[in-house]
Amino acid sequence: MARAATSPGRKAKPKSVSPSAFPVWSNDTELVGLVFDLEPTTSCSLYSQYTIGLHAWFLDQVRQFDPDLSAYLHDGESEKPFNISALAGQLLASGRQLHLEANQIYSWHVNALSPKVAQFLSQWLTQLPPILDLKDAPLQIKQVRIAHPPTTYAQLLQPSSEKHSYISLSFVSPTSFRRKGHHFPLPVPVNLFHSYLRRWNDFSGIPVAQEAFLDWIDAGVIIHQHRLESVKVAAGKRGSVTGFTGAIACGLSKAALANAEFTQLFYALVKLAPYCGTGHKTTFGLGQTRLDWVEPEASDSVQLLTNLLGERIAELTALFTAQRKRTGGDRTDKIASTWATILARREMGESLQAIATDLEMPYTTVKTYVKLARRHLRSIST
Repeated sequence: MARAATSPGRKAKPKSVSPSAFPVWSNDTELVGLVFDLEPTTSCSLYSQYTIGLHAWFLDQVRQFDPDLSAYLHDGESEKPFNISALAGQLLASGRQLHLEANQIYSWHVNALSPKVAQFLSQWLTQLPPILDLKDAPLQIKQVRIAHPPTTYAQLLQPSSEKHSYISLSFVSPTSFRRKGHHFPLPVPVNLFHSYLRRWNDFSGIPVAQEAFLDWIDAGVIIHQHRLESVKVAAGKRGSVTGFTGAIACGLSKAALANAEFTQLFYALVKLAPYCGTGHKTTFGLGQTRLDWVEPEASDSVQLLTNLLGERIAELTALFTAQRKRTGGDRTDKIASTWATILARREMGESLQAIATDLEMPYTTVKTYVKLARRHLRSIST
């Protein structure tokens, strides 16, 4: 049967998904995880740091519905009560960019960690736009599903009927911690559970004494097995992060199990991990965490492209930092990191305007910085 003809030069308008097709949850929900099924309206390319665009698009959606909540999410000094993932699906490296295929489905996770964000998501789904506009890559929202079920912090504390001698956590996107001013790319139990406990104490309304619990974690958690790989990636708006991906299996010693209160909290925080993610920069796609042992899915070419940008930013940052210290420059680390990020992204083929938009900087400033960075790079080489 022949297809119905369409007018030349006109594209079919994306159809909105009916609100009745979206998940719902009760008003007392404090945590929920969603996964969006997205389909490119045409084959297109993405720049390697596109998670900045996902972050900006989501905050802009919040701003349109609730400006006060948007300001808090953007500027709040506490832990962020949400996180997002990168895109999962058939992402291919094409030169210095990523390629998205039309008619392929890509998934994107958004998680809420507080009642306000969970309520926003519930309202937002009733008026969801048909397109996630990611610069030159418009993605049609085909479906929204529950990834992590609606729950409360009190419910996480309830004992599970299943008994486990050990638990597994998988880190499906690069994960890192901040320790003594540097990145710490290892899932040491104290770092893991400190990360989860910070979110718990900020949002649960059931605060726990941090020092005593972390001392118990340090003494009582045993790692039985691990599969880890270190990576250096560009993350957030400036700089690179040394992180890890992989999985660990761990459990509690007999002595630790004698403390029933902390044992209960341990398993509650394990259940919290998929909602809150692990480590820092989770609002830019890092630290996505799953229960159970998950094998990696990202293609080698995409991982290589992502690593190349992170490694180049780290290399340039070290060069600029050393050069500025020799010449007595102030604000050394921040300026060096900014120059490195701009120059590395420009080398990867991104336009100055796109970089300026992502970094929320004036175009003229970005243009000046890339010139200064190149000049300093030439002076270092000679």
